[in-house]
Amino acid sequence: MTFDEIINQDKPVLVDFFATWCGPCKMQAPILDEVKERLGNQVAIIKIDVDQNQQTASKYQIRSIPTLIIFKNGEIKWRQSGVFQANELERLLKENL
Repeated sequence: MTFDEIINQDKPVLVDFFATWCGPCKMQAPILDEVKERLGNQVAIIKIDVDQNQQTASKYQIRSIPTLIIFKNGEIKWRQSGVFQANELERLLKENL
């Protein structure tokens, strides 16, 4: 599946724009695992390494990392930079089910 196919799904897709060298990004990773465990197949969560995917990062004007974006049917529903807790992300994703 391509990135565009993934974000055009009918379910919410949380995209984590990160880098391997980023400390806050490393803190966010287990939180995303927890959210995925709680919500299962109701949502998709993918990680995009900004160093490996510079074109995609540029397209979405990623200026700081981690940046989290929730897409549904290809449309941005929410976007924020920084580390977010599982409860907050779960609430945001459920709002977009």
